[in-house]
Amino acid sequence: MTGPPSPGGRVSVMKKKDTSAGTATANLPRGASPSAMYHLAVAPGDVHPYVLLLGDPDRARRVRSALDPVDRERSKREFYTVSGRYRRVPVTIVGTGIGCDNTEIAIVELSQVAGPLTLIRAGTCGALQRHVEIGDLVVTSGAMRLETTSLAYVDPGYPAVAHHAVVAALLQAARAAKATAHLGITATAAGFFGAQGRSVPGFPALDPGLPERLARQGVLNFEMEASTLLTLASLRGYRAGVVCTAFASRPRDEFIADGDRKSAEDRCVHVALEALHALATADAKRTPD
Repeated sequence: MTGPPSPGGRVSVMKKKDTSAGTATANLPRGASPSAMYHLAVAPGDVHPYVLLLGDPDRARRVRSALDPVDRERSKREFYTVSGRYRRVPVTIVGTGIGCDNTEIAIVELSQVAGPLTLIRAGTCGALQRHVEIGDLVVTSGAMRLETTSLAYVDPGYPAVAHHAVVAALLQAARAAKATAHLGITATAAGFFGAQGRSVPGFPALDPGLPERLARQGVLNFEMEASTLLTLASLRGYRAGVVCTAFASRPRDEFIADGDRKSAEDRCVHVALEALHALATADAKRTPD
């Protein structure tokens, strides 16, 4: 990490090798303040134990209105983080941006300033099964790791599984909201177009039959973050889960209408927040005063 140029024209360098909290190293760079993370700009005290992960930072800014009061707010690059109370439960909402690489950064940096964490991703996905309608919810029981980010941490055969308590809370919240929810296997892709078997003009997919092959194996949906989240959460000993609303039906080659997107997103986020609330309430009952 570099500082301002020295009088001789050279760049000054922080040479400390101590890895204690607040010290910048090549392995764990810091932000503008010694205690802040380099990418998320969060510091100890900024992050609550119940975390909602949203891919779209603008969606995270909209969901900010669900928090009352708001305690902390941070924004840097594509990352947006806001902490507060959701129905008296301490919740942090993080807009991570798209993909497993951003998800890895978010989970690693959140873990440096808080923990243990309970994490739920609420996002959008493409349905691979005909019985999953556009606007339905998919709750992930486990994820196929078709990405490479998690390979930096675990062997190829390592399972990416959701925590059973988070799965149960999501399904219960969906029932309470009268939302149609399907439980099953998710496929996490490394990209949106070719990595999910989409062929577009000028960019033919190497494996255009991938969606059909996964559908024959019973996979419910495609998305781009779940397996990295679930893998890193398992490694750290955190609870994690995923709920997504279907924006696309790959078997029907259909996409959600513009006018239906916000309501579908809101329903998914509501279910995730209610699940976090239920988990926090149950945790409080188990914890002696």
